[in-house]
Amino acid sequence: MANRDMRSKIKVARGLSPVAATTDNTAYVSQVIDAQGFDSVTFAIITGSLADVDATFTTLVEHSDTNFSGAAVPDAQLTNLETTASFTFAADDSVLTIGYIGDKRYVRVTVTPAANTGNVFIAGAWILSDPQIASTVQ
Repeated sequence: MANRDMRSKIKVARGLSPVAATTDNTAYVSQVIDAQGFDSVTFAIITGSLADVDATFTTLVEHSDTNFSGAAVPDAQLTNLETTASFTFAADDSVLTIGYIGDKRYVRVTVTPAANTGNVFIAGAWILSDPQIASTVQ
């Protein structure tokens, strides 16, 4: 029988606490993740209802050797472009992901709304995988 366990091979951490933001363009800045001990880093953005009919949400990934003096991550150090993790009002109930393959220890994500005049429900989670020493502790 195949071993289907993934839990001992990943670490999941809070990125953005679930938030219900209303009628403004305040940026949502994730928790900084310490990627030490892991070779793969992914951020998942989870949307709920996005009430505005013209809002856009731009995703930015930053990294740093220290906790935290971040600089924007070059596209070559992401597994997909930040535009694929950005979204519009039409992305109700979606999950968008972006992977980081750079060599910095600390990473964070910022989601910035524009033209938002309605309720926005988003959350985020870090998924660290490919541990250098298995099994991981949750």
